[in-house]
Amino acid sequence: MKNPFRNRFRRWINRRIPRSDVQSFSQKNIFILPTGAGLVFGLLLVIMLLTGINYQSSLIYLSTFLLGAVFVGAMHQTHRNLSGMELTLVQPGEGFAGDDIPFRFRLKAGRDDAIAILLSCEESGLAPVHVHSGRSQDVTLPVHSAHRGYLRPDRVRIETRFPFGLLKAWSWVRPVSAGLVFPRPVPAPEAFSTVEDGEESAEARSVDGNDHADIRPWREGDLSQRVLWKRFARTGQMVVADWEGEQGSPYWLDFNAYPGADHELRLSYLAFLVNERGKSGVRFGLNLPGQIIEPDSGPAHAARCLRALAAWGEERPRDTMAEPHGTRRKPIGNSPQYAGEGQA
Repeated sequence: MKNPFRNRFRRWINRRIPRSDVQSFSQKNIFILPTGAGLVFGLLLVIMLLTGINYQSSLIYLSTFLLGAVFVGAMHQTHRNLSGMELTLVQPGEGFAGDDIPFRFRLKAGRDDAIAILLSCEESGLAPVHVHSGRSQDVTLPVHSAHRGYLRPDRVRIETRFPFGLLKAWSWVRPVSAGLVFPRPVPAPEAFSTVEDGEESAEARSVDGNDHADIRPWREGDLSQRVLWKRFARTGQMVVADWEGEQGSPYWLDFNAYPGADHELRLSYLAFLVNERGKSGVRFGLNLPGQIIEPDSGPAHAARCLRALAAWGEERPRDTMAEPHGTRRKPIGNSPQYAGEGQA
């Protein structure tokens, strides 16, 4: 059962701190309360005051008021630690499902030094950061992911307990930008692409007679159908045909090459293959329902394919949506848009 008080408090916070990638802190959005040590310290002051009243001791009065002044001074200093500070989301991160996704933030201090600043999101946090007055410092906060898709933290907490740890001042930033979570790579079984390349497919079936193919040694990640088995039987050398330009047949990574597997498993297979092809430098293309990425090679091409796999079938988070672990909540096969794709 949902807590109505907690829901009301969350709505109040959301109105007070709207979504933005840049958040400046002032009296309007900084909250301050005593810590556990501060509560004990305040209770001690009350006991000392009652003792001084009972015994009419000037020394106890003096000690009580001095310690009370220290508490009030600490309250002002703790608040000033955050006041005037600016927190900016510089770059939302990317990574694989189940990993911590790095979000890069920039802390910029105001007129006063920002000392012992803590940045956290749910269970992950950073060591205290010190930022000098007028300076800025970049920090990377890891955010846990569970599913592929868009990842946008609901709230990132900024906190300080300087100077004595008697009080804590805190606030939040509610980012607009979202990171991307790639499918978790799963070793893919050998499968044949259903993509038709016209004349290229015919050339691929007659590799030995293809004048546009370069022969190179077999590398890890090459599929067995590209190996020249006749030459291997004659010479014992395992070589493959590597095509150049538009004349050859690129190796397609095909969503429809794994009939019977659910959509998320297919995407995990493709993520594994993209990783392998990206490492080996093999030219490949990616075929997804509703999206085709033409064959290419290199790290930038592999990153583009991984982003396409992460965002396939997903919608960017709306302002009112909180996506702490990624956007996938139910199998995509339940969506009418993709009904029947699993039967391809």
